[in-house]
Amino acid sequence: MYKIITLVAVATIILVSCKPQTKSTGSMAKFDEAPEWAASAIWYQIFVERFRNGNPNNDPTMETNRGALIDERPASWQITPWGHNWYVQESWAKETGLDFYRTIQMRRYGGDLEGVMQKVNYLQDLGINAVYFNPLNDAPSLHKYDARNYHHIDVTFGDDRDGDLALMKKEDPSKPESWVWTSADKKFVELISQFHKAGIKVVLDFSWNHTGTQFWAFQDIIKNGASSRFAGWYEIKTFDNAATPENEWNYDGWLGIKSLPELKKIRESEKKFGHAFEGNMPEEVKAHIFAVCKRWMDPNNDGNPDDGIDGMRLDVAEHVPLGFWRDMRKYVRSVNESFYLVGENWWTQWPDELMDAEPWVKGDVFDAVMHYQWYKPVRAYLNQGDDKISLEALYDALDSLYNKYRPSTQDAMMNLVSSHDAERALSAMFNTNKYKFHSKPAENPFYKTGRPDDLARAKMRALLLHQFTFKGAPHIWNGDEMGMWGADDPDNRKPLWWKDVAMEAETPFDERGGNYKEVPIFDDATFDYYASLCRLRKANPALQRGSYNFKREWISMGILAYTRELNEQKLYILINGENEEKQLPLRQLTGYRPLFSQGAQVDNQQISFAPYAGIVLKKDR
Repeated sequence: MYKIITLVAVATIILVSCKPQTKSTGSMAKFDEAPEWAASAIWYQIFVERFRNGNPNNDPTMETNRGALIDERPASWQITPWGHNWYVQESWAKETGLDFYRTIQMRRYGGDLEGVMQKVNYLQDLGINAVYFNPLNDAPSLHKYDARNYHHIDVTFGDDRDGDLALMKKEDPSKPESWVWTSADKKFVELISQFHKAGIKVVLDFSWNHTGTQFWAFQDIIKNGASSRFAGWYEIKTFDNAATPENEWNYDGWLGIKSLPELKKIRESEKKFGHAFEGNMPEEVKAHIFAVCKRWMDPNNDGNPDDGIDGMRLDVAEHVPLGFWRDMRKYVRSVNESFYLVGENWWTQWPDELMDAEPWVKGDVFDAVMHYQWYKPVRAYLNQGDDKISLEALYDALDSLYNKYRPSTQDAMMNLVSSHDAERALSAMFNTNKYKFHSKPAENPFYKTGRPDDLARAKMRALLLHQFTFKGAPHIWNGDEMGMWGADDPDNRKPLWWKDVAMEAETPFDERGGNYKEVPIFDDATFDYYASLCRLRKANPALQRGSYNFKREWISMGILAYTRELNEQKLYILINGENEEKQLPLRQLTGYRPLFSQGAQVDNQQISFAPYAGIVLKKDR
């Protein structure tokens, strides 16, 4: 035990205390402020398993998926063709006798890093300048939040699946000095280089709250019980007592999910769901995590992080003590002074109360959060569904929210309208459910899963115009720019609708969701609209770092209106938030000229708005 403690102490001293002199990518940031580049970010989130299958030779197998689910796959299981009708079970799935929403978790389509490499130019054409990857760590699930190894990229994402598995067996995962570089690891480093050459930042998702049951340390505990040298790494309630016939083995899983065992927390204050709490994590766990951080931040270990990732998205952040997050910020900023940290801080009381992000964005923890707090009221106003609010209530909600944040935090917030965890924006505008409530067929038999109508598309365009012109960095969930629709998880994780892939017609989950037969098609008009918004934001610094001010004089007309100002630039944004045509006298906006229009017409006398149309005006100086 003494030797183990000594090794851990040495590792901790090396990883935590050392402050290497590094060259940071991008502009330097003060320790308590977000890096300057974050305000200019236009985010694109990539869920690799469903992005594109660039190399079918490395597709997942029964072995690589082992341990992902409680349900066993049938022997006839195989990869699902990319264009498969989403709501139709495969023959192997029908063999299980389980329903669609059980077998859908067994599906794999074979998306990989080669598929992402093939579309770097596509992302450049879209106009994004930052990518956020869902977890890439080696893991059996489709989502990769159940890590087998934090320090390796999933073997099915590289180009030599079997070779990588054999190579990994040669190392001791508890000793960073023994870590090897697999083909998948090298592929990711190469992809980082390609993105950086294209002017695109790279952020990688990790969950430091839990691992999967196949994680090497957890497997050692399963094998050795209380005598495992990693027994203190997890929230273990009881070990099995060999002297009794019962199996007393029990541990905490995230939200009670046993396939996601929680790493050990040292609590200094009460952990209350949806709230921050003080404490830390064991030093040996922290040392391992920081070694993983360093590996992806500076892959060639030369002290220059230009070849590494530019930030991290931190999963279920409220489940991890603030002390750990503070130590992590100190460490990553010692490696790269412009490293960006964004937390997932979501619900305090689902489905009505969102978390107060303020404890995590004071300058000592994260630079930003995934800004559900912005989206929920905006969605409620523009969609006017079951949780509808007035325009005045929207203004009050957003002013109250942003007044809590420091300037650099306001600009760095990741403003998202959909993701791997929520219904696609287009479907959200097509249905009337509350946000994240009754938002898929399994929960709501009358949820409309088919092609959204023109009204939904008009609402979405209004939503996007606001997203790209308001405070915070806009975020695109992969596929939204293609015009994809989809209900909440897992229906938001359909494989992307690339033009060179033959897609089968989609039919509904059941007859209650409508009677349709729609062939999924890449929507060029939607792509072009996204690209135009990217160009608009890039060309106008006031949309990236400018102050905002709501213009409440237009409330009675149902016009969402605000200015963005930075130095000599002043922009005026007006969006018709209602399903009726409107006219606005131009004389009341003297000195402004049109800069960008979506469904709004300007003549010498007035601005005419179609339903949910919008316009950006620029002040002549």
